[in-house]
Amino acid sequence: MELPGYEHPPPWVPPYERSNHPAYSNNLEQFAMRTVTLVREKASDPLGFNIRGGMEHFCGIYLSKVTPNMEAEHLGLKESDQILSVNGIDFEDIEHNKAVKILKSNTQIVMKVRYFPYGYRKTYDKVQNANVGTPA
Repeated sequence: MELPGYEHPPPWVPPYERSNHPAYSNNLEQFAMRTVTLVREKASDPLGFNIRGGMEHFCGIYLSKVTPNMEAEHLGLKESDQILSVNGIDFEDIEHNKAVKILKSNTQIVMKVRYFPYGYRKTYDKVQNANVGTPA
């Protein structure tokens, strides 16, 4: 088994520059887990987002695109959100195709998500060698 590459932490920002620096935020609430319930009339209706990542790529499942003006966007879902679970099923260690199947087969989707851009960036490390951006 090959281990994923080391992900460097974000650059250090001196305290006197933090209040105006675009890469620094002390608002930790943005990273808190939240529960979102997405309801569709039919399982064939679009989800309003795409996912990438998965166990086979040594990372979680992340939203890679949220379609504007769809329910997913109105619920506050955004690119870089990590899906932690769907309808009680753990998504932290799941294969991409299984995640897609679960998401597409339900009309009521209760998701636990968190905004986690640092983990999301890791999904790009494997994208060169695999097709993980399959629309969900």
